[in-house]
Amino acid sequence: MLPILNAVSAASGSFSLLSSAASAAAPTATGSLATASTPFASLMTDAVGQVSQLEDGARTAITGLMTGTGVDVHQAMIATEKASMSFELALAVRNKAVQAYQQVIGMQF
Repeated sequence: MLPILNAVSAASGSFSLLSSAASAAAPTATGSLATASTPFASLMTDAVGQVSQLEDGARTAITGLMTGTGVDVHQAMIATEKASMSFELALAVRNKAVQAYQQVIGMQF
């Protein structure tokens, strides 16, 4: 269960990539949709990787703070808050995706 949560938590780090992909797929002046240069799956994989990197950075900062290797309390708190916020964002996106999936499954054709 933890690897899944870690993977989902990593998704929040690159939601800026998702917004850039959404702007790439926005309607053009002629009204047609532009093709996205990056598939959605790779965007999500990158997002998960970035959240994982933030968690690793927070873990490193906390370890450095506890061992006294020159990490300030401020740096450790900022790193942990970044990791926490990215995890919460990834969890919210996951919940919305599951909710959308459940709505699609519940549709009658």
